[in-house]
Amino acid sequence: MTADQDPALLRRWNTTLLAARAGREGPDPAPYGRNLLARWAEPQRHYHTVDHLRAVLDRIDELTDQGGEGGELELVRLAAWFHDAVYRPDRSENEERSAALAEKALTEAGLTPHEVTEVARLVRLTTGHDPAGGDLNGETLCDADLAILASDRDTYRGYTAAVREEYAFVPEAAFREGRATILRHLLGLPRLFRTPYGAAVWEERARENMERELAELTDMSGKA
Repeated sequence: MTADQDPALLRRWNTTLLAARAGREGPDPAPYGRNLLARWAEPQRHYHTVDHLRAVLDRIDELTDQGGEGGELELVRLAAWFHDAVYRPDRSENEERSAALAEKALTEAGLTPHEVTEVARLVRLTTGHDPAGGDLNGETLCDADLAILASDRDTYRGYTAAVREEYAFVPEAAFREGRATILRHLLGLPRLFRTPYGAAVWEERARENMERELAELTDMSGKA
């Protein structure tokens, strides 16, 4: 989906960048938004698409509406836009390359060094989704990014199917083993969701979904 096909999302980008600049002069936000939307619409993506971007932005709004306090929400929203802006399933440095893109683009777009550094830090944080205690920005972004894990059963199955499509080049046994490793890592965290709302509303269902998926992977592979 291009910016022309989703003008509402482009307006959302424009509003966020202008709010982050807080009245400071800078270039037109729209070309940056169009570039990002084009990236999110690349053909190798099946889960990490514009729909995922929109969902993360919506979950940030939901967290804010449900009593989120503190943090720098416009920077969190900008980090959501950039967090999978570079995405190649066969590469391991996507978050780092996305953070570098954010550093370049947001510097050009008129953000301060502090703001650029913070957005890039947040993007890098999505590699492991393990923000430090009291990191309000990081907690909000990571919870919003992981919220898909707490979706209803049908949506969760659609999510896992889309992830498998992105990794279609990986043989089935290797994919199952890798996916099981990721699930075990996430299930081993003391808490998946760090915000009070995420912990209360999303934690239990997310664990149920992942435990069911892990059991299916194990049953079907025999050793995952």
